[in-house]
Amino acid sequence: MFGKKTQPPIGTLIGEGTVIRGELQFAEGLRIDGEIIGDVLAAGDQPSIVVISEKARVTGKVKAGHVIINGSIVGPVHSDELLELQPKASIVGDVRYEVLEMHQGARIDGELKPLKSEERPALKLATPSHG
Repeated sequence: MFGKKTQPPIGTLIGEGTVIRGELQFAEGLRIDGEIIGDVLAAGDQPSIVVISEKARVTGKVKAGHVIINGSIVGPVHSDELLELQPKASIVGDVRYEVLEMHQGARIDGELKPLKSEERPALKLATPSHG
C-alpha cells in the first residue's frame, strides 16, 4: 500500500510575495510559496500533487491526490491519496484523506475523517527528524 508511485512533475510555482485571489485549478504538480485566497483544486482525475510550503498561506479549499502541507490553510483539505502534514503545518478546517502522515508539531483545528470511514484508516507513522 505504501509502495513508491511516480509523482507528477511540479510545473507551477506560486512564488513568495505573490497573492492570488480566486479559484486556482492546476494539472499535475503545484508548489505554493505565496498566498492564495480562494480554492486550490487539482483538475481532472489525473495524478496530482500540491506542496504548500512553510511560508505559504491558503484561505479556501485544497483538493488534490497527494497533498504536502508545511504552511497555513484556513479551509477544508481533501486528499485522494496521501496527506503529509509537516511539522509547521496548520489547518483550520475539516480534513478528508486516504492515507495520513502527520509529523510532530503539525496542528489541525477541525474534523479528521478518512475517505473510507467505514474502514479503519491507514496511518503512516512519521519517523522523528534528527537535527
